[in-house]
Amino acid sequence: MATVHRIRRESGQEHVALHDRAMDNLRFIRETMERAGSFTAVSGGGQVVIGLTALLAAGIAAAQPAPERWLTVWSVEAVVALAIGGWTVARKAYLAGLPLLYGPGRKVALSLAPPLFAGAMLTAVLFDASLLAPLPGMWLLLFGTGVVAAGAYSVRIVPVMGLSFMLLGIFTLLAPSTWGNALMGLGFGGFHIFYGLLIAWRHGG
Repeated sequence: MATVHRIRRESGQEHVALHDRAMDNLRFIRETMERAGSFTAVSGGGQVVIGLTALLAAGIAAAQPAPERWLTVWSVEAVVALAIGGWTVARKAYLAGLPLLYGPGRKVALSLAPPLFAGAMLTAVLFDASLLAPLPGMWLLLFGTGVVAAGAYSVRIVPVMGLSFMLLGIFTLLAPSTWGNALMGLGFGGFHIFYGLLIAWRHGG
């Protein structure tokens, strides 16, 4: 009889151990899927608003009599665009119950940040050297590079958008410098509006 009780006790312990291992495996699988998933909180509406502010900035910048004022207009637009983008993405993620500071959301931010930082540093260096002509193409190219990198963790349309910016940036670098402001309006304005509408239609908001 003692042997039977011992066998039952060991069987019960083994069952508990198997259950614990199964739960650990399920937890690992869930966390892995969360880390590998796509960040779907990209705000199409936010992109449209950014595009509209960029078109306004392009018009204002074109009327500036001095390069310093032109650069100031686009610098202010960059800050405004970052604020709009950050707020709308955070709001969409909150409403959808999606993680923002870890998983795919964190990877998107970390992928986008280095090219933007590089662009800011290069802008300071080129401006100090009175080399403003390459700035529009460089901004478009680096922004597109960041979007392509971030798009690896986001919905499919995001890297396509980034590639469009990269191609436009390359074209801008090769085009006459007098086209730079208009091409920035096309990219930061038109592209944001176009892809923002597509994102809103396909992925909601």
